[in-house]
Amino acid sequence: MSVVIVAILTPVAGATQKVIAGFEQQSPLAHQEEGCELYSVGIDQDGLVVVVERWASQESIQKHATGPVFTRLMELIGDSLAKPLELHQLTSIPIGDPLKGTIQ
Repeated sequence: MSVVIVAILTPVAGATQKVIAGFEQQSPLAHQEEGCELYSVGIDQDGLVVVVERWASQESIQKHATGPVFTRLMELIGDSLAKPLELHQLTSIPIGDPLKGTIQ
């Protein structure tokens, strides 16, 4: 079963575009990593950068988290974050329709 991660990043004032630029540079490389099924970035109404990831296994997440793509991303954006990124690993609770009621 796939593993879903939601990461929330809080940019310092005026640094949102720098954070997004870091993801624009590194996301295509993350997409090529073994086990990457989804690596998508959005921004909320408060300027928080939200990353939704889906990986084939816990092992593939660990490889990403300790690998060169994520390491480089943190080099690019680390000084632009107001606080450490928040990571949430989700366990899907299927409800209702198997496709619409399951985090995939």
